[in-house]
Parts: sequence; structure tokens; C-alpha cells
Amino acid sequence: MGTYDYIIVGAGSAGSVLANRLSADPATRVLLVESGPDDTSPLIRMPRGIGKLLSPTNPHVWAYDVSPGANRPQEVWLKGRTMGGSSSINGMVYMRGAPMDYDGWAAMGCTGWGWDEIGRCFIELEDHELGGAEWRGTGGPLHVGIHPYRNGLCEAVLTAAQQMGVARVDDINDVDAVREGGMGYQTRNIAHGKRLSTSYAFLREARKRRNLEVLVETDVLKVEITDHRVTGVTIRNKAGTRFVAGREVIVAAGAIQSPKLLQLSGIGPAGLLSAYGIPVVVDSRDVGRNLRDHRYLQTVYRVTGDSMNKNFRGLGLLRSALQYGVLSGGPLTHSAHEVGGFIKSRPDLPHADVQIGVSLYSITQDENGLAVDPYPGLTILGYFTRPESQGVVKIQSADPDVKPFVDANHFAADIDRQTAVSMFRWLRELGQQPALKPWIVHEKAPGPSIASDEDILQNAVDLGGTSFHVAGTCRMGADAGAVLDPQLRVRGVEGLRVVDTSIFPTLVSGNTNAPAMVVAMRAAEMILQG
Repeated sequence: MGTYDYIIVGAGSAGSVLANRLSADPATRVLLVESGPDDTSPLIRMPRGIGKLLSPTNPHVWAYDVSPGANRPQEVWLKGRTMGGSSSINGMVYMRGAPMDYDGWAAMGCTGWGWDEIGRCFIELEDHELGGAEWRGTGGPLHVGIHPYRNGLCEAVLTAAQQMGVARVDDINDVDAVREGGMGYQTRNIAHGKRLSTSYAFLREARKRRNLEVLVETDVLKVEITDHRVTGVTIRNKAGTRFVAGREVIVAAGAIQSPKLLQLSGIGPAGLLSAYGIPVVVDSRDVGRNLRDHRYLQTVYRVTGDSMNKNFRGLGLLRSALQYGVLSGGPLTHSAHEVGGFIKSRPDLPHADVQIGVSLYSITQDENGLAVDPYPGLTILGYFTRPESQGVVKIQSADPDVKPFVDANHFAADIDRQTAVSMFRWLRELGQQPALKPWIVHEKAPGPSIASDEDILQNAVDLGGTSFHVAGTCRMGADAGAVLDPQLRVRGVEGLRVVDTSIFPTLVSGNTNAPAMVVAMRAAEMILQG
């Protein structure tokens, strides 16, 4: 196979972008290695195909047993394991985060990661249907659309939010809406009724390049390092196990797999590595630490109508499938939320601190799994955008086939608990507004048993779930304890970088898919300039 200039581990939201940008020079040899299968399943292009994709037994996902925190039982987290990674199996919600998130990174010593640089990358990324603006792009590789269908229930939610003092906006990613609060129809990466994963947006044409090689269903077992210099990786697939040489290795495997691979390769807390007989290359205490995630809380209502529940059951589902197959339209082309935006959990705050998502369906969990309710339902969720609780990822064996231990440690920080209470009360107050109250039959979940602040706190983990926005486990920083420097180079090893959401020092104010793409765009600039 020769020696590659760049070996990229993981073809997800970041890896696909990197492969596109780094292989643009035909003189550069790039190898992109993906553990999962190719993204040929029609369920991937169908936006609401996630109903079938998001199963622990599906070959397109990683399934992790995770301790959520607060002494609650383990739960299963799913992340993408296919070309496009989680962008191929997620809810297609396009959110960028707040300028203060990235300016905060720069203030922490992460030079080159402030909003001026990152905002510019978002503009370059976008082909926004609302047209160009100061911080909105057109002509980029990723179409950004707005949920196109209007109905009475969505309008009632938006009017109810206005009655609570939250402005209605056309673009919920507008920097003023992100800062001051604003709700509107959901921005999404869907075009012509089809999902736009990073694989589709960035690799569909790039895979035709002779200098880009893509291996699917191939595991990277270890990054090989000699005298603190990367020499390549050991891979395993149907052809067997072998070494592949590379001048630079870029780990883009996601915020759970990336720290795991570093640890298996001898980069991590020395005590942990030694316990499993792994020779220590770099004693890097923070590899796997600083795990951040958005934990949402939700209210679920039975409503009088305009819900999508009937469209996902029985004959309604058949009609929806026909609409999708013939017209590329209808309920199966929706993203995870029809309405979204940002609010302040307390009116005295200088910046919005909660993201809201509104979905025109309700789901019940029973012994057979998830099922759409047989009556009209509505789900409204929210999460604190900048949680301070920190979890951990760490290997449990030197065997790469053994899943890592993951502890999310949700609601460990006081600010997370305080915001959960005020946010949940806001969600309930929304349902009592004059515009929305006539639509609501009753609160299906959690119901009247959860009333006091103590009730909310004691049940916070059970009132919602993970948003799958896992980040921070290979953080960059200017301090000596940071896993990466601001150029995303692994400290103590030459020729090794990490490029995915694990590099975040702190979590951004919103969904992490678009920020993962922009991290890769910015990283590619740094790599090529270097």
C-alpha cells in the first residue's frame, strides 16, 4: 500500500471533511479508514429512517453501555459507525453554537479558534436557503434548510413562546437569537427530502479521486509510534491484520473511540495503561477525561391534533412511505424537531442558556421497545447548553474489541442542577400559555407526580436522556495538561493529531454535528498551512 501522507481514522462528521480537504491536492496520498459499513442503506438518506437505524443491533451504530450519573442504572448510547458517522444516523438538526463558545476557547489559550475564525468557516460551509448575511453563508457544500411545513400546533408553540417573551425568528442560528433567545422553525441539513450527511456532502465526488483511498469495515487497532514519532497504524479487516505506513495520522473517531484508541496506543493516564500491560508512550492524564454532554429534560403531551403520530403508524405510515417514495416529501422527510431555538432559563441572564426542541410526536417505551402513541402527541425538550459536569472514558482491557467504560456523570455540577430545575419549569409554563393550552389534553409525562424542585432534581436523569453530543475527551489547550495543543497535535508525539468533537475544551451551545464539520475545516487549514 506504500506510505500515505495522511491516514484519517474515522469517516464521520470530521473525517469526511478532512478527507475531502486533504485530498484536494492530487500529489497528496490520503487513506480514510472507517470501522463500519458503507452508507448505502436507503434508511440513511431517508430522514426519518433513524427510527430503524437507531437500534443497538444495527451495524451502522456503535452501542455503548453508559453510566449516566446520579446513581442511575446504565443506559445505551448510540453513535454513528458508517461513512458519514453520526451525520448518517442523527436527527439532522443544524446548529452552530454561540460566538461566545469559541471566543471562550480562544480566551483559554486556544489560538485560532475564536468566532472570527470559526464563524468564517461556518459561512464557507453553508449553502443557506435564507441567503447570505453577515454570519450566514451561501454556495458552500452543505445545504442548510428550514423546516418547510407549517401547521397550527407549531404556530401555537411559537406564539406561546412569544407570550413568554421569546422572540419569533426566521433563523434560529442568528447570533442575536442565540444570545438573546429566539424560536422558529428548525434549521436542518436536509435537501429535496433527503439527508445530507458529511459523506454525501463531502465524499460523494471526492471518492472518485485517485489519491484518496477509502477502507470500510476496517478497524484501526493501534497507532504505531517509534521514538515518539508516528509511523502508521495497525488495521484489521476481512483481509487480515496488517501495518499501514503514514507520515501523519489524524484520529477522527469521535469522542468515545478517539480517547480509547489513544489509550490503546500508549497515550493516556500511566496508571490506567500500566494496569492493562500497555507500554506508556505519553503519560497524558486528561485523555478520556472532561467528557461533556447535553442531557435533555422533556415534557410530553397528549394534544387535540396536528401531531405526526398518525403518520408513523399503520395505514398512515404506508401513506407517508408513498409520499416519500413518489414525491420525496411528507412526514418521513422531517428532522428530529420541527421547531427549535434558544431561551433564557432565568430572565436576568445576559445570554440564552437553554436550547429548545419541539417534535410533533410522542413515543412510549414498553417491553417491546419504542412505540408511537396511538393518539396525537407533542414532545418539548430542552437542555442546558454549557454544562459543567464532566465524565470519563477509559479502556477496560488491552483488547481493542472490549468496549470502554463510560461515565457521563450528568448533573454533578451545581449549575447543571440549578438550570435543570428552572428550565423544566419553563417547559411546563410554556404549555400553560393561552396560545398552546387549548391544544393540550393533558401532560402525559412526567405527569403530576413531579412537582417540587426536589422532585425534578431527584428524577432529572429519568426525565429525559442524552442528546448524543459527546465531546471534550481529548481537549485542546495551551496548558501542559491538555491532550492537544491548539494545532490539535497530540502532546509528546510527532505526526499525530485528533480532529473531532473530543477536542472541545468546553461544550458548544447547541448540537455538535455542524461544529464537528467546522473543526475539521479549521484543522485542514492548519495542517495545509503547516
